[in-house]
Amino acid sequence: MTKQCICIISGRVQGVLFRDFTSRLAKKFSLNGTVENLSDGTVRVVAEGDEVKLNEFLLKLKKGPLFSHVTDVKTEWQNATGGYIDFKIIYHGILDHF
Repeated sequence: MTKQCICIISGRVQGVLFRDFTSRLAKKFSLNGTVENLSDGTVRVVAEGDEVKLNEFLLKLKKGPLFSHVTDVKTEWQNATGGYIDFKIIYHGILDHF
């Protein structure tokens, strides 16, 4: 079944290639959606795809890349909207260009 999960990931998740890790992982699991840094230091992920693959994806997100330290993953489930055609990193502000 196709679902959507919206996650807010807390911990040391910015400046440690978390968005790149998430994007590569989403593509590996054939998921569509977005990942972005939020101003409060968390990362927001919206992912759509097969529910089994989404659950595997979430398990990997809870571990994160090598230099991250995930302390919490808040997840909200919804029906997929079909509004995403691939998986993209959303960039905001000057810090994202370094």
